[in-house]
Amino acid sequence: MIFSRGSLEVAAALAAAAVFASGCSKQEAPKVDAATERQQAHDRAAKDAFGAQVQAVDKAKAMQDDLNKKAQDNLDKADAMSK
Repeated sequence: MIFSRGSLEVAAALAAAAVFASGCSKQEAPKVDAATERQQAHDRAAKDAFGAQVQAVDKAKAMQDDLNKKAQDNLDKADAMSK
């Protein structure tokens, strides 16, 4: 034989590694994007056991946004009066 047994085993291992690596390099594209998944998880959580807490957080965020908008409007009015 021209090849020794050790070199054949190494060649077989390299071939198997090449096949394995080519199969592992493929990455499937996600079926939904992260924002959609987060929104869906939020909707599920609002209807699950922690629904009251999730809804309370949503109301607090809405209240914060409303207060920030009102404060900014008042600052704009004060700036307009000072000119």
